[in-house]
Amino acid sequence: MRPTTETSFKERLDGYYDWPCSYLFKFIAPHDRLEEVVALFSSSAEVTTRRSAKGNYVSVTAEVEMGGSDEVLEVYRQAHEIGDVMAL
Repeated sequence: MRPTTETSFKERLDGYYDWPCSYLFKFIAPHDRLEEVVALFSSSAEVTTRRSAKGNYVSVTAEVEMGGSDEVLEVYRQAHEIGDVMAL
């Protein structure tokens, strides 16, 4: 994310959520990146996956207790580093 976009997103997160709280992450990734995406979340997170019709991609939904917007942004940064992962 660009710094101004990240700042704006952080402000929106802080304006909408009352931390700590449950946050819902959604990603789409190639099926061979599934383990890397799931590893972003602790074992206590509720993670569900669903393969695309052709099996090339998988959607990952994770509901995680987050302490603040900085923690949320860090998960998005780590997902971006995996490559070929799209946040929804």
